[in-house]
Amino acid sequence: MTIAYLINQYPKISHSFIRREIIALERSGIAIARFTVRPTLDLVDEADQKEQAKTQAILDLGLVGLLFNLIQTAITRPWRWLKALKLAITLGLKSERGVLIHLIYLAEACVLLGWLQQKNISHIHAHFGTNSTTVALLTHILGDLTYSFTVHGPEEFDKVQAIALPEKIKQASFVIAISEFGRSQLYRWCTHEHWSKIHVIHCGVDQSFLNTPFHPIPDEPRLVCVGRLCEQKGQLLLVQAIHKLVQKNFDLKMVLVGDGELRTEIESLIKQYKLEKQIEITGWASGETVQKQILAAKTMILPSFAEGLPVVIMESLALSRPVLSTYVAGIPELVEPNVCGWLVPAGSVDALVTAIQNVLETSSEQLEQMGQVGAKRVQEQYNTTVEGEKLAKLFSQLN
Repeated sequence: MTIAYLINQYPKISHSFIRREIIALERSGIAIARFTVRPTLDLVDEADQKEQAKTQAILDLGLVGLLFNLIQTAITRPWRWLKALKLAITLGLKSERGVLIHLIYLAEACVLLGWLQQKNISHIHAHFGTNSTTVALLTHILGDLTYSFTVHGPEEFDKVQAIALPEKIKQASFVIAISEFGRSQLYRWCTHEHWSKIHVIHCGVDQSFLNTPFHPIPDEPRLVCVGRLCEQKGQLLLVQAIHKLVQKNFDLKMVLVGDGELRTEIESLIKQYKLEKQIEITGWASGETVQKQILAAKTMILPSFAEGLPVVIMESLALSRPVLSTYVAGIPELVEPNVCGWLVPAGSVDALVTAIQNVLETSSEQLEQMGQVGAKRVQEQYNTTVEGEKLAKLFSQLN
């Protein structure tokens, strides 16, 4: 059995969880053909570079290739093409991106259909309920095949109608949520007759994290935050919190691992508060470097106010590092306050200051105990091998 995996952009620095899922499925006996809408440039992780060599990118065909496949499909299967065209226009009229973009999605679906027919593949699984699932839906209309998709959030839940999430759920063979919170939100946007097709399968971590030997908590007051530098990850609030702690004469070092559209603003705020000695930005890092940065810290901090369930939280707990995060989406399903970490109200700098202070005042022995509880939870509930087997079972039940 071969399943087509479709992602808007793959491989990608922030999509290591998809790579792990694919590998877990392949180990369980499910063959995976990898497809992406657009390719990624300048990959820093060797594992991602290897994945890229296995992945076909639709937009590599260029405009001429898209138009050729669009016309060819219209000629060879006119009734299905007209039905898909009607749906693309309907979705486009209701969306933020407009009809033209959805006609491009239709052309992308025509390309994908041809590739799937060549490989004799009859099922697509898309990650994210946005444009990749739109292409999967249109391919489903064009050809005699089925599709499923994984919803991560928060983007899908921010614009449910604009991305036609109810229609996508209705026509899918099954839908994956990455947390119980995510499943509850999907329940909101479909009739209860479709609830049975919605399943929770966690993103997970692999043996490179689960089998890492225990490293003692360092004595140095070093903290780490891993994630894209953007508004929703909350790094601007974190810089403000560090400023307040420094004003209280706390000695600490904060390392921001990642890059993104907000880097310039964060660097400006660091300079404004004269925190150049306290806060370091590393830029994008490989998986191996991320591990080293987490192990070098007492705690991983992620003050997000929009999330699904961040994989870096699983990675940190798997490495026996407690996590400080927020009461957002699926995070409380993994991080239990004062057991394996701390949770604060999203957006509250004062609560963040208090929580970081608690981290700094907690003994290394207590932090290690919390981290080990977290590691056990991840091993039991967020092991990519176990979660991959659950997904493989769903694929095997397809007609």
